[in-house]
Amino acid sequence: MKNSIKVQRAINNLTQAELASKIGVSRQTINAMEKGKYIPSTLLALKLSKLFKIPVESIFQLEENE
Repeated sequence: MKNSIKVQRAINNLTQAELASKIGVSRQTINAMEKGKYIPSTLLALKLSKLFKIPVESIFQLEENE
């Protein structure tokens, strides 16, 4: 699953640690999501969507083989 978390963090001027704190996860979780090593729960995806004020589909995109 591709995502634009790193881009959205940059747009919102947030570090991984700051984003993690705002949505209640560890910095390592943010890092793993950005690298595509961790697929977030629906709740976590919705928290990101609300924080960035964009649809979930704008943050996460399924790849063809998924």
